Amino acid sequence: MRDAEPSLRERGALLRAALENLVGETPLRFMEVCGTHTMALHRTGLRALLPRKLELVSGPGCPVCVTPQEDLDQAIALASRPEVTLATFGDLVRVPGSEGSLAQARAGGADVRVVTGASEALDLARHLPQRRVVFLAVGFETTAPGTAAVLEEARGEDVPNFLVLNLHKTVPPALEALAAAPDIALDGFLLPGHVCSVLGVEPFRFLPRTHGLACCVAGFEAEDLLLALVDLARQVRGGHREVTSAYPRGVRPGGNPRARALLERVFRPCDASWRGLGVLPRSGLALRDPFRRFDARESLELPLPAPAPPNGCRCGDVLAGRLAPRGCPLFGGTCTPRTPQGPCMVSSEGSCAAAYRYGGKEVTTWNV
Repeated sequence: MRDAEPSLRERGALLRAALENLVGETPLRFMEVCGTHTMALHRTGLRALLPRKLELVSGPGCPVCVTPQEDLDQAIALASRPEVTLATFGDLVRVPGSEGSLAQARAGGADVRVVTGASEALDLARHLPQRRVVFLAVGFETTAPGTAAVLEEARGEDVPNFLVLNLHKTVPPALEALAAAPDIALDGFLLPGHVCSVLGVEPFRFLPRTHGLACCVAGFEAEDLLLALVDLARQVRGGHREVTSAYPRGVRPGGNPRARALLERVFRPCDASWRGLGVLPRSGLALRDPFRRFDARESLELPLPAPAPPNGCRCGDVLAGRLAPRGCPLFGGTCTPRTPQGPCMVSSEGSCAAAYRYGGKEVTTWNV
């Protein structure tokens, strides 16, 4: 008679013991890149169960959070134009700009609509032919294919009043900047499962090869995250850094060829500004020539505002792994989910929002 398979609780206990043994008394420092990972680590209480010498820091994995102040100010100014309907994700509506937010602009009469994606924005353009409907496009390689597909659709139909304020970014250049930063000192990266489902693992192989950093793709359940952390610790302690995957059900080695081809047809690499990281070469996605007529910046001749002076918010340092959310002097005082002073407290993937909501919980909902 076959032995029964270990239960979820038993597997969790085994993984935690393995991780504790691998970490030992020599500190390890890993960065989780994905905002969904950050939220999962807090929500499940897994952070409280990690070995004492293992430090997890959050990185620039929240696309709303890494959108710089000047881009938000531009979007708010655009929404205030009387002929414009701005369509955007819900997370962006409450992010504070230099002088208010999209929510406040809407309260003042701006036509700001919350949508779940570019397809809904295109539908708005079809139903509001007398208005300029602008989709505020943020996101990494996970959401950019959706924008690309809608742009191809809009081009095929020749929808003249549909535009995109394109703020899409790509993850590998951000990890290049973090890996090269001397003041961050990481041992490895917990790679983002959603992004890798599109890109595969090949674009991240430079991290062990050039920077000597361990890398493992993780899924989004507590067991997935523990498996990846065990693998990262194994790599470091074994002295053999590489790119591995603990998420084979969601990530193929070559990613999603159709999605990558779609990105290639519609976008080209360009320099882009990131909150906390500055301007990173070839980290943005600009529209290729056949799609440039949909570019809101060009079509509406939008000026780019100068960056605003800081208000004390330390989101940039949190996104770069230089500061824990609770290290910000505004955290939990003037900055809460009700009164956010920066995007990390607004977004559903923000590190500060996760720490505020779950940071005091010392038990896990996973029962490991």
